[in-house]
Amino acid sequence: MTGRRTPIGIAVICLAVIALMLFPLVMTFLSSIKTAAEASAVPPHYLPSTLSLENYLKVLRYQAGLGTYLFNSFAVAFLTIVLCLVLAVPAGYGLARFRIPARETVFLILLSGMMVPYQALLTPLYLMFSALGLANSHLGLAIVHTVLQLPFSVYVMRSSFEAVPRDLEEAALIDGCSSFQILWRILLPLSRPALVTLVLFAFVTSWNEFIAALIFMGNETRFTVPIMLVGVRQGHFGAVDWGALQAGVVVSVLPCLAIYLLLHKHYVSGFLSGAIK
Repeated sequence: MTGRRTPIGIAVICLAVIALMLFPLVMTFLSSIKTAAEASAVPPHYLPSTLSLENYLKVLRYQAGLGTYLFNSFAVAFLTIVLCLVLAVPAGYGLARFRIPARETVFLILLSGMMVPYQALLTPLYLMFSALGLANSHLGLAIVHTVLQLPFSVYVMRSSFEAVPRDLEEAALIDGCSSFQILWRILLPLSRPALVTLVLFAFVTSWNEFIAALIFMGNETRFTVPIMLVGVRQGHFGAVDWGALQAGVVVSVLPCLAIYLLLHKHYVSGFLSGAIK
């Protein structure tokens, strides 16, 4: 009987955890399809009495338009992913495979950047980017997001490259492959889960980042989705428009969910291969 009860107990616990995680998302969606008055009602009504899309229409038509803010966020996230890949892949390869003087010290110094609150760097970065003409631009904000994500990205890529057996690299050297060919033809295909992890974290970090986007983007047409959420929540006389805010949250969550569902197969396979090793 004990053997039969254990899987049932684990299943119940898993279902309870899933329900606990999904509850805020479900309530957010239900609030987004209420009327503005019902979404702000006190005490709150958990289930909408009538279905309404007015909150989504308000988000869609807000100032420059939802399409503009989505484009800005996607552009910045795409540039962040590209910069992280271009910088983290060769850096991780060099730290994993080449005999660099004080290699571990360099790696620790790089990781120490994760311990510095990035908010403390925004003022000097803004002054420097303003002098270079990168303020209020997608590229400038993407560089800031890359700075935030790069230490973790290098750590992931180095760990992944170190897990690849050196016998494969030595065999490729005997066949006449150069270091670049080894990286491109052997290490990168075998490190696909790490690349997917890098892409996922870079996208989510860039998509959700707010403070740097608020400081660096001074033009309304350059705002990203998190900045739009702050503006769209403003109701009449300073009140919070909860319905529009929840609709904006739903819209902002969907791209992250889509990216994860698109890449989760490779992401999960990375965990499983690491567990098997």
